[in-house]
Amino acid sequence: MSHEDQASAIPSKILVPVDFSPSSHDALKAATELAAKFGAQLVLLHVIPEFVDALLPETVSQESLVEAQKNAANKRFAVSKGALEAKKIACTTIVEVGADVAATILDVGEREEADLLVFATHGLSGWYPQVFGSIAEKLVRLAQCPVWLLRTPKPESSAKVSIGRMMEWW
Repeated sequence: MSHEDQASAIPSKILVPVDFSPSSHDALKAATELAAKFGAQLVLLHVIPEFVDALLPETVSQESLVEAQKNAANKRFAVSKGALEAKKIACTTIVEVGADVAATILDVGEREEADLLVFATHGLSGWYPQVFGSIAEKLVRLAQCPVWLLRTPKPESSAKVSIGRMMEWW
């Protein structure tokens, strides 16, 4: 999110953090419309939360869980990328692991030199906001580029949102 050059109101690279929730699907749809209108590139990012102190059975390693999540995210992104390419929209996908999801999103935004960040208010964060604060709130406060925050309905319970459910884009 480096803006040493003259800033433009027209985005050329849009970062879209995706957790595969209905809310992030809405953010992807909105970002797709912007990218189509302005000829911008989309950067889709999925951050796998790192839980360093998680207690796992001896037969399950943290690395195997992370690898399984990376593979699942890449499969979903392949569907998204195909749909975007069919619409002639340039797209890059990134899967990262990070202890602080918001910080990881901001780091990727700077590294990719995104000039717009598009995301929604309610994702699959579950208990995270009660303990650490809202990811969306942190992004709005700390992003070095313009943000477009879509207000989406809060799910009745994050436990009822099926992560494995395939949607239009993934």
